[in-house]
Amino acid sequence: MRRRHATPLETVAVTVPDGALEAYEAALNSACDTVGFFRDNTTGDWRVEGVKPVGANDSELAAALMLAELVSGVSAPLERVSTEAEGWLARTYASFPEQPIGRQFAVRGTHLTGTPPSPGRVTLTLDAGLAFGSGEHGSTKGCLVALETVARRKPRTILDLGTGSGILAIGAALLLKRPVLATDIEPWSVRVAKRNAIQNGVGRLVRAKLADGWKHPALKTGGPYDLVFGNILARPLCGMARDLAVNLKPGGTAILAGLLGTQARMVLSAHRRQGLVLERMLPQGPWTTLVVRKKG
Repeated sequence: MRRRHATPLETVAVTVPDGALEAYEAALNSACDTVGFFRDNTTGDWRVEGVKPVGANDSELAAALMLAELVSGVSAPLERVSTEAEGWLARTYASFPEQPIGRQFAVRGTHLTGTPPSPGRVTLTLDAGLAFGSGEHGSTKGCLVALETVARRKPRTILDLGTGSGILAIGAALLLKRPVLATDIEPWSVRVAKRNAIQNGVGRLVRAKLADGWKHPALKTGGPYDLVFGNILARPLCGMARDLAVNLKPGGTAILAGLLGTQARMVLSAHRRQGLVLERMLPQGPWTTLVVRKKG
């Protein structure tokens, strides 16, 4: 279900190098309904774009941009362009036909009403503006492909940490027919994940909860876990490596994503220090998904 806007929309954007992408993507996410980022193959820089109602969250955005500059050491002027709501939605829909992913999955937007889903695939139906608006299609694809390889182990306790639209929790519930705990620090994401789970027929299997990382009691009582998704960002993944290792069952698997290929070694090193071993590295364009496992 997409948000309705009573006020005009605007696109805000910055252009930054590799090392500042994470900080500025987080800054725009703090104020925008949807954020995407795209590499300029000529310069190697990233353009980070967000869409929001004109005048909304301006003070939060200004503060977040100051923090991004402080953290990254990169000053990036903010560009603003008015955006027609209908034109933006039309471009979003045109950019996202049904997407087959791996051998078993297909992701389609709710706007695709004129054609039936692809036969023989597990179909995940989500609003295009929510399911794909983060710009992290490569991360999502990598996680779903990794899930196909892990499914043969028949994991029973599953956690989707930082669930966003709920796409990975829903995919796991549909494929494995098992309950999934889906958590996020954003109340809006939790509401969207619940709605998407119901829309995909797994409302009773996906339990979406508001939780800040591993601190919430629900994560403790739901574990230890056979399978954990962490499709977040590189630095938070590194910071939570110890908690992840403690809360994985012996032999349990974690699928880690939301990281650029250039950040994969950093994230892998943080988890190796906690005794986890690399099982697979799955590149998807500039993104990389890591599959790590706890010995036992």
